Order: sequence, then C-alpha cells, then structure tokens
Amino acid sequence: MNSSSDVKGLIDIDGCTVRVVDAPRVAAVRERMPATQDLDDTADVFGLLSDAGRLRLLVSLLDGELCVCDLAAVTGQSESAVSHALRLLRAHRIVAVRRSGRMAYYRLEDPHVRMLLDLALAHTEHSELIHPERGEQT
Repeated sequence: MNSSSDVKGLIDIDGCTVRVVDAPRVAAVRERMPATQDLDDTADVFGLLSDAGRLRLLVSLLDGELCVCDLAAVTGQSESAVSHALRLLRAHRIVAVRRSGRMAYYRLEDPHVRMLLDLALAHTEHSELIHPERGEQT
C-alpha cells in the first residue's frame, strides 16, 4: 500500500526543481515547434491510422489501386464498412479515388502516406525482433 508520503515522493521524482534547465535548447525547440493547427492536423492523421480496419485498407493499397469490392475481399470487411472508411480517408486526403463507369478505384494519395505506412510497418517488425514472444502461437 502507498502512504501519502510515498505518493508525494513519486511526484517529486518527476518534477523539476527549477523552471528551465537548458534555456537555449528550450528556445530552439519552441522555435521549430509546428503551429498548433498543424499539430492538430497531424494528430488527426495518426487518429485515422489508429483504427485497424482503416490501416488494413491502407496497407492493401501499398501495391496500387483497388476497387471497393476488392478491398472488402482483401480486408474481410463489408463493402459498406470499406466505403465508409474510404470516405473518411478521402476527406482527409489520405486516399484518392478514380472513377471508371460505376466503379471506384482507390489509391494512396501521395508518397508521404506510403512513407508513413512503411515506417510504421518497419517499426512493428523491429518490435517483433525485440519481443519474439509476440510471434508465439498459443
């Protein structure tokens, strides 16, 4: 059990005794900090990527464009769920659409999206090397 003095000790460990330790570095970091709206927009992109269903769709598009029915077949989602997710991704300029008659073909919007996915997947593969137990089957 934690006593109140134990809790106070934990808070003190994470606290600073001075307001700023390295003022020049703090100033440099603050100067290069993106604008609030840019950070909010970036957080929105990461939010879109945080859904496993949407992420499956995006990974499916790494090899090129696919129609809604093919994306549904690849990801195991209903066409309705795929369409809904794609509308959201298109609204945030993550994917683009090309229409051919009644068919809609989706692709990644630009190379930045591909780079973000590639880095995230590489990070996951790196994590599996560090944590081999994640690959174990029970």
